[in-house]
Amino acid sequence: MALVRSLATVGGYTGISRILGFVRDILIAAVVGTGPVADAFFVAFRLPNLFRRLFGEGAFNAAFVPLFARHLEEGGKAAARVFAEETLAVLLSALLLLSALAMAAMPWLMYLLAPGFAAEPEKFDLAVRLSRVTFPYLLFMSLVALLSGLLNSLNRFAAAAAAPILLNVCFIVALVVVLPLTGAPGQVLAWAVVVAGLGQFLLLLIACRRAGFALRLPRPRLTPRVGRLLKLMAPGVLSAGALQINLLVGTIIASLQVGAVSYLYYADRVYQLPLGLIGIAFGVVLLPDLTRKLRRGAEAEAMAQLNRGLELSMLLTLPAAVALVVIPWPIVVVLFERGSFDRASSEATALALMAFAGGLPAYVLVKVLQPAFFAREDTVTPFRVAVATVAANIALSLILFWPLGHVGIALATTLAAWLNAALLGGALLRRGFLRFDARLKARLPRIGLASLIMGAGLWALAAWLLPWFDAGQGWRVAGLALLVGGGLVLYTGLAYGLHAVERAELAALLRRRR
Repeated sequence: MALVRSLATVGGYTGISRILGFVRDILIAAVVGTGPVADAFFVAFRLPNLFRRLFGEGAFNAAFVPLFARHLEEGGKAAARVFAEETLAVLLSALLLLSALAMAAMPWLMYLLAPGFAAEPEKFDLAVRLSRVTFPYLLFMSLVALLSGLLNSLNRFAAAAAAPILLNVCFIVALVVVLPLTGAPGQVLAWAVVVAGLGQFLLLLIACRRAGFALRLPRPRLTPRVGRLLKLMAPGVLSAGALQINLLVGTIIASLQVGAVSYLYYADRVYQLPLGLIGIAFGVVLLPDLTRKLRRGAEAEAMAQLNRGLELSMLLTLPAAVALVVIPWPIVVVLFERGSFDRASSEATALALMAFAGGLPAYVLVKVLQPAFFAREDTVTPFRVAVATVAANIALSLILFWPLGHVGIALATTLAAWLNAALLGGALLRRGFLRFDARLKARLPRIGLASLIMGAGLWALAAWLLPWFDAGQGWRVAGLALLVGGGLVLYTGLAYGLHAVERAELAALLRRRR
């Protein structure tokens, strides 16, 4: 029950952030579409956003939370605070140096990030200028990751989960209020990123103070505690962020095709909604929970928690993946097709979304399985898995890009995600850290069957509603609402009818919530 309550907190705030993110992306699509300004900004935003996801949702959290929990348990709040302050000092110093070097070397970095832009000097120069503006976001997000890990270790998930909402609010205000006054969309979007980063850092700083962890900034020293953190974090940067590194590789290759960077960005934004609501929430909540159970030797409880995590994540993810595969075009048309975003952009983005969606269950499985390693302070095994995954993704992207264009990049990312999930699950099974219980074995096939039947129903309904999506915006929105509502009702009925989920369980959860 505690797992569900924590997931509801993280998933609820993440859901608000993702919904506002859709509003943000609708506005961006209308203003810049898939043209050169869009490509330049998305590349400028990709690098600091990559580090946000690596640190905030991956490596730093995976290394910091178990160590902070150990210091909190063994030495109390005083020892945990000292560890957090030492980490803050070293992290801030390193990031200031990294930011200065990266901003100075940005023209050379751009040849690595978007080599295809070199053929268009104006787009290349704009990408360099915007990247220099957005790069400090990396600094703020890394500090936010530290404060989020601290709060998550204390079972205070709300502030960290709510912080990303500020990013989307800043984007919306910038596009609605500031852009009409300046007429420079690229610069306005870039500065909105930096302002949002500062706002998120201040929000979590206040939340930590209220939690009784007001941090000072001591002189940076590489103490044994910080050294242990860095040792755990180094392999975790790749292991926890394999998906994000794969997306970065995709961006580099996509820069060779006009508009491809934008197509992949918009498709990524759509499937990030279920990934954020389900996968990221599970990763954030499971890690401190499994860490506490393993520290007190409750292996059976940890195993049961992991099984319930797998069950619940697939109950929510499989239908979402099927829906995105079956009806990507209506979703993209309703969300983005207006202003500078035309029908050709919708069709190209929908194909990328379909290819990405096939890997959604794998992305979520990775987020559920990795905490089983991180809670044991094992970042090396996920690192080795991620090395294989990234290598496979690069090879597949290069192979599939030439015949399939940007769709090949999305498909390569999906295949690499399934490889990642399979290798992680296999390692846990071999070591005895994961055993599928009877309930999971019984329910997974039922969840899969319910999702497939729902997909068939969605396909038939979408075919009947097809003319609605060539009509006015009101008809399009109504058509998508019918698809989403119909799919939800059908899947819920099937899940109950096939006993993929029991009414008594949901009723108990609701009573507990009240």
